[in-house]
Amino acid sequence: MTELDVDTLQIALTEDGDLDVTADGDDLFVQGRRFARVTSQGLVVDLPQARAADLVARGIAAPGPSDGTARGEWVVIADREDWHELASEGRDFVGEPPVGHDS
Repeated sequence: MTELDVDTLQIALTEDGDLDVTADGDDLFVQGRRFARVTSQGLVVDLPQARAADLVARGIAAPGPSDGTARGEWVVIADREDWHELASEGRDFVGEPPVGHDS
């Protein structure tokens, strides 16, 4: 994986209309909160627990490292074909205010 992969994802996610996506090294942030990073294993993305469990059960993702920063669950996506879609889901999930708070 290269920094170019992060740059490509950042550009694509910004083109989706979210101007709050930034990159710092291999990490992607929305509104200052990390939602994804590129590692040697693939794209690690923070998704809702139910979605993460579904992707792991279907073999699309593997459980990701637990570092205490996830709003949901970190999963690892190896197939680059899935990166944009799942990074978008992570951006939307992490970028939303918690339930009960103003947006």
